[in-house]
Amino acid sequence: MNLHRPHSELNPRSLHYREDTCSLRDFIDVVQGGRDAVRPAHAAELREDVPLYDCAALKHMLDDAAHRTTLQEEWADVLEHGAGVFVLKRAYADTTPIDAATAVFEAIIHDERAAGGAAADHFAKAGANDRIWNAQQKLCLRAPEVFARYYANAMLVAASEAWLGPCYQMTAQINVVRPGGAAQQAHRDYHLGFQTVEQAQHYPSHVHKMSPFLTLQGAVAHSDMPIESGPTQLLPFSQRYAQGYLAWRRQDFRDYFEAHQVQLPLEKGDAIFFNPALFHAAGANRTADVQRMANLLQVSSAYGRAMESLDRTAMCETLYPVLIARLASGELTEPEMDAVIASCAEGYPFPTNLDRDPPLGGLAPQSQQALLRRALLESWSEAAFVAAIRLQSARRDA
Repeated sequence: MNLHRPHSELNPRSLHYREDTCSLRDFIDVVQGGRDAVRPAHAAELREDVPLYDCAALKHMLDDAAHRTTLQEEWADVLEHGAGVFVLKRAYADTTPIDAATAVFEAIIHDERAAGGAAADHFAKAGANDRIWNAQQKLCLRAPEVFARYYANAMLVAASEAWLGPCYQMTAQINVVRPGGAAQQAHRDYHLGFQTVEQAQHYPSHVHKMSPFLTLQGAVAHSDMPIESGPTQLLPFSQRYAQGYLAWRRQDFRDYFEAHQVQLPLEKGDAIFFNPALFHAAGANRTADVQRMANLLQVSSAYGRAMESLDRTAMCETLYPVLIARLASGELTEPEMDAVIASCAEGYPFPTNLDRDPPLGGLAPQSQQALLRRALLESWSEAAFVAAIRLQSARRDA
């Protein structure tokens, strides 16, 4: 028996991945093998295995349905089977809309600082850099003319539809890394990348494979980004390792990332898109004067939604006295309590308003289910629970 075969082959019927079965050797094989399987025919060049596209040369393709499909299929192939990332050079040939948006974002940062806010981050210390949560809504409400000019960009649409199809939902966060700003740790992104190892291990293996197809990560460069300013560190082809949502926290995987990651300089107006399963991290800004600003695009599939809208807060408030009474009398076991909670409360902490409901102490805020479970196990009064869940609901509302 070959003891070096991947765990999935040793246990072909296993439905769950585990962190302790992640193999760095398998990971390296996946990252290094088959790099020529995808040939980006329309890329202007390959740099560090990453295809770079000249948007001026591609514009004519977007105007023809057949050529547009061909290009989008190539991008999807790159994201799934190839390097996992591509760059659109001069996605904004005219950077005037970027400069206008930058001015608005700087004003928002100034206002939020003055209000005493320090936006938490998922993979870096809060306050180390500047971040604007829900930049999409804030830009739209504060400067709708700027918003309209900024997002009237055919390249953003084509890239988003290449991975997600139509009816996607755009969200964005501004990240400004000031001189001296530290790098992030290597990670994967939303959805499963925002779960703890313990949480992620509860999801069956097919969900780990599915998660990357629900989101597209991107960024628009709002400033020139030379290497020393710390543009995103990338590990091409790492999205192909299925167990990566469990592996990225392990030190041996992070050490490999640090030794083999690549960075690409960007110019203002460039856009970069990558598979959320790609191992990546914002780099350290080692310059004395570059204010590295990027608009981080997080584009979501239309299919990540329930069919009906339920007032789950009202449901939880109504159910709470029943559950706590049955627990106190012994008529309800803890597993039965969990089963009821799962059918009543919102189990996922997103979407939320990250200004008021930040991921302090973890990658995600507390879910409604977690709040309800805690209240029941700690025997809160009904009044205390109602106050807490309404406060949580108010924080989550846009």
